[in-house]
Amino acid sequence: MRRSVLLVEDDPRVRRVLRLALEDEGFEVAEAATGEEGLESCHDTGPDIVLLDLMLPDRDGFAVCRELRRTSTVPVIMVTARTDSHDVVGGLEAGADDYVTKPLVAKELTARIRALLRRVEPAMDRSPRRVDFGDLSIGLDDGVVLLGGVVVPLTRTEFRLLVELAVADGQICSRERLLDRVWGYGYFGDSRLVDVHVRRLRTKVERDPATPRHVVTARGLGYRLTA
Repeated sequence: MRRSVLLVEDDPRVRRVLRLALEDEGFEVAEAATGEEGLESCHDTGPDIVLLDLMLPDRDGFAVCRELRRTSTVPVIMVTARTDSHDVVGGLEAGADDYVTKPLVAKELTARIRALLRRVEPAMDRSPRRVDFGDLSIGLDDGVVLLGGVVVPLTRTEFRLLVELAVADGQICSRERLLDRVWGYGYFGDSRLVDVHVRRLRTKVERDPATPRHVVTARGLGYRLTA
């Protein structure tokens, strides 16, 4: 089955080039020229992944991503023309799973899309059905995470990150390992992906994110999950 991409980009020339490149790689592509159109299309068509430009005419990609995250866990790759750390981190904290910078290289973009799609698919055969870390309970088959018996809504990438920490069984996971296992590539590695997603994860699975008890930092080494 062909996977579907929603391309939210206001420049028609860029949309045309990306559409042709993605279709050549076997994807079905839907287009939106504004943030509002993108939100409506995502709601109506349910794409497998969203490619979201940061600079849009009606609202910026940060706002679109935050709005999307209220109702959807669809993977989002933010597209930005700037490599400034503020823009990159801002996009990730708004709920994006990954980012790419312009000018886009078609092969790199499709590699990132495929890597992200592979990682958000539920393939947990190597793991037990459910693991518990104190009051945090992780359903590895059904994707249901409970904190003190209350369901915690996670994005697909947040869930994959939590699973990788869980199956390490208390051992430290380096940022490089998490980049490879959650995002599916080490060669595009950017530790900001890991750090920002850990911060987002803590706001959901920690009773006090400022003093985490579950997702703990091993300074200079990485992260581990504890009870």
